[in-house]
Amino acid sequence: MTRVKLNKCSTLMALPILAAFTSPSHGQDASKQIRTLLDGQYASLETLYKHLHAHPELSLEEEKTGLRMAKELKDLGFDVTTKVGGHGVVGVLKNGEGPTVLVRTDLDALPVTEKTGLPYASKVRVRDKEGLDVGVMHACGHDMHMTCWVGAARILTKMKKDWKGTLIFIGQPAEEIGVGAKAMLEDGLFKRFPRPDFCLGLHCDSRIPFGQVAYSEGLLLANVDSIDITVKGRGGHGSAPQVSIDPIVLAAKIILDLQTIVSREVSPLDAAVVTVGSIHGGTKHNIIPSEVKLQLTVRTLKDSVRKHVLEGIVRITKAAAVGARAPEPIVKIDLDRFTPALFNDPALAKQISNRLRDILGKDNVKDIGPIMGGEDFGRYGREGVPIFFYFLGTQSPERLENAVKTGTPAPGLHSDLYFPVVEPSIRNGVLTMTSAVLELMKR
Repeated sequence: MTRVKLNKCSTLMALPILAAFTSPSHGQDASKQIRTLLDGQYASLETLYKHLHAHPELSLEEEKTGLRMAKELKDLGFDVTTKVGGHGVVGVLKNGEGPTVLVRTDLDALPVTEKTGLPYASKVRVRDKEGLDVGVMHACGHDMHMTCWVGAARILTKMKKDWKGTLIFIGQPAEEIGVGAKAMLEDGLFKRFPRPDFCLGLHCDSRIPFGQVAYSEGLLLANVDSIDITVKGRGGHGSAPQVSIDPIVLAAKIILDLQTIVSREVSPLDAAVVTVGSIHGGTKHNIIPSEVKLQLTVRTLKDSVRKHVLEGIVRITKAAAVGARAPEPIVKIDLDRFTPALFNDPALAKQISNRLRDILGKDNVKDIGPIMGGEDFGRYGREGVPIFFYFLGTQSPERLENAVKTGTPAPGLHSDLYFPVVEPSIRNGVLTMTSAVLELMKR
C-alpha cells in the first residue's frame, strides 16, 4: 500500500470518531480551565525543563531521562512500563469507554557543545560510540517536548471529568538517529498496549514566534536517508602524488558531482536535498591518506525521487573512483536509520487545527505545507493510525525581527546557540497539546 493510500485509509477510519466529538463552546471553556490549572503547575514545569536541559543524554543512552519521565507518569496514576524499544516509556491511563489517544515525546539530545551562555546550559560531556569526547545538548528542543508532555499529562489527570477513553503517553528514545519509533513498534507498542485511535506529537520550531503553531493537512516532512561513503585511495608521501591515488581529491570531486543529481537529474518540480555533513581523512600535512570517510543526509518527498537519488549516489561515487583508477569505494545506505515521510491525517489535522484557531486565534495557526525536515513519528501513521504532528513556535518575535533587519538568521534547531523562550513556549505547548487531546476525548 502506498503512503497516499494509507493516508486516505486512515482518514476514513477516523471519520466516525471525529464526527462524534464536535462542540464549539467546549473548546473555549476547556482552554480557560487548562490555563487556570497550568498557572498552578507552571513553576514546577519550568524547574523540570531547566533540569532536563542541563542533563541531556544521547540517543540510545536516555536511561535517566526515561526513568524521570516514568516517575512523572507513575505519580499521576498511569500504569507505566519502561525499557520499551530501549529506554522507551509507555504510560496507560484508562478513564471509561472512549477513544484511545497516544501522545508522544522524544527523549534524546544531540552531540553538540552548548554555547548559549544560559545559566542552566548543559555542561555534559561524554564519549560517543566512536570514542570521541563530545558535548551533549538539547539543541532540538526535546527538553521542551518532554516538559509540555508532562504538563499535558498533569492537566488531563486533573480534568478527568471532562474526557473519556484511554490515554497512552509514550517517551520515545533515539528520535535523532531515526530508530526509536521503529524500535518501540517492534517491541510491541501497538500489541502489548492498547492500540491507539489517534497519535499526537509536537516539535519546537525556531522559525516561528512563540504563541503560534504550524502544521500541514497531509504531507508535512520528508524521507530521510543516512549514507556513509568510504572513498578508497593509495596512501603515500605528499611530495610524490604521482605514485599515490589521493582519496582527498577524489572525495572533493564526488562531493561536487553529487550535487548534479539534484540540479540535473531531479525535476525542478520535485524537492530533493543531498548534503555532505561530514568529511574525515588524513593525519598530517605531508601524508596522502589511504581513505576518506563521508557522511551524507538525503531528503526527498517522493519514493520515486528517493530511489533515483540513492541510485545516483552509488553510481556517481563508483564512476569517480573508476576515473581515478582508485579501488571501489564502499557506499553504505543505512536502512536501519531511514525515516519515512510524515503524513498528517487530513481530517484529523483539520479538526484539531480548527480547535487551535479557536484557542490561539486564526492568525496564529498556520498551514505551512511540506518541509524537508524529518521525524520518525511518521512511522506510527505507517501502521494505519491517524496521526497529527505540529510545530510549536519557540522564538521571541524580537529575535526574528532582528534577524530580518540584519540578514542573519536566528539560531535554528541543532545549533549550539538555539534555545526556546521558556515561559511562553511551555504554556503554549501544554495548552495546545491538552486541547488537542480533549478535542478527541471530550465527553
